[in-house]
Amino acid sequence: MREYLLTLCITAAVTYLLTGPVRKFAIVAGAMPEIRARDVHREPTPRLGGIAMFFGLCAGLLVADHMTNLNEVFEKSNEPRALLSGAALIWLIGVLDDKFEIDALIKLGGQMIAAGVMVMQGLTILWLPIPGVGTVALTPWQGTLLTVALVVITINAVNFVDGLDGLASGMVCIAAAAFFMYAYRIWYSYGIEAAAPATLFSAILMGMCLGFLPHNLHPARIFMGDSGSMLIGLVLAAGAISVTGQVDPDVMNLFAGSERNAVHQMVPVYIPLLLPLTIIAVPAADLVLAIVRRTWRGQSPFAADRGHLHHRLLEIGHSHSRAVLIMYFWSALIGFGALAYSVNSASMWIVLGVVFLSAIGLGLLLLPRFTPRVPVWAQRFVPPRYRRRGAAPEAAEATAEGAEEDVTGTPANDGEPCEEHRAPVPAGAARVNGATALGHRSRMPARHTSETSR
Repeated sequence: MREYLLTLCITAAVTYLLTGPVRKFAIVAGAMPEIRARDVHREPTPRLGGIAMFFGLCAGLLVADHMTNLNEVFEKSNEPRALLSGAALIWLIGVLDDKFEIDALIKLGGQMIAAGVMVMQGLTILWLPIPGVGTVALTPWQGTLLTVALVVITINAVNFVDGLDGLASGMVCIAAAAFFMYAYRIWYSYGIEAAAPATLFSAILMGMCLGFLPHNLHPARIFMGDSGSMLIGLVLAAGAISVTGQVDPDVMNLFAGSERNAVHQMVPVYIPLLLPLTIIAVPAADLVLAIVRRTWRGQSPFAADRGHLHHRLLEIGHSHSRAVLIMYFWSALIGFGALAYSVNSASMWIVLGVVFLSAIGLGLLLLPRFTPRVPVWAQRFVPPRYRRRGAAPEAAEATAEGAEEDVTGTPANDGEPCEEHRAPVPAGAARVNGATALGHRSRMPARHTSETSR
């Protein structure tokens, strides 16, 4: 465990330290596109954060290769080299897209090629544990097609959910933590060395996300771009492929005892089929809904819009930070719920706990729909949004941070316009989001006309 934690920390440190210089490089290189209609941010923000994440991945693999216990992963398996080859290819495609905005079909072809490169080097699904049937060996063509499909779906699911500051990196970090605990249990409890690569991939992925997340929290100073979102999606898929297609269920000796006990004991074997899906359940649901929505409207499935789950949370009335936290909550509930069920599938308390937490999550989703009526004497103790109009002037003063309006309708925060009244700033201007590296953050000019594109 210490080797994995050290690898995680080094990966996070390298990613964190390189993100600042990469941000300056992105600004100089002009990787800072203009504000689009579907974007939430209102100031041009540099991309190319995936450069720092890729070098963090390389640092993590290099350090693990020189450790006594983790060196066996590189000696007995070619999967780390396969991951690095596929990651380098998908990262290069993402860097070109962040700079030049390449076509969506070209990116899709690059994703397939990157998955094919990993398959050619041995990172593929060899067999599947099917409930009621047992372990089914796959032909080379079946394994290749299934591997490519899983990689492409995971990459695009993560790419689709990358719409708010810190959302994609935080959700993937939560998913990687759940997957690390599962893979480490398979490797440590059952003594299966084939699960060691997936454990290493999950630890490195957590380090990449944790190192980048401080720079990407709202308000983000840099975006990971496609070079980062496709990269972490590929690493997440590689871990799922490794533990699903390389771990032989027969090695676990789970078929002893009664039929009922065998069914419960086989849950850890079936979980690899489900855990990769539960880990990306929220991004995958967003991906499916986006495809159905755009196809129903007669648009291309790759046409961008403002109908993603995080956009809907903002439309309901959630703030930027609270929308991100709600998505974190659901990702953790689904991922760790599946993990807990794999440990003890016979416990009813786990099911009841998941149901109870789901009810809490639904309550949080609908929270903006309920505006409590606060008594007059308590006006001064609540945020301005819950105060009655016509209250005392001292009770109507804006105390919340941000651009909350007071009861008179005047923008707070020293006259700075609210988020919905800010005008987009063209790329290349001196006003760069979080531009502490170039100068003080500038204020946006007030413009009270609504945007027609939103």
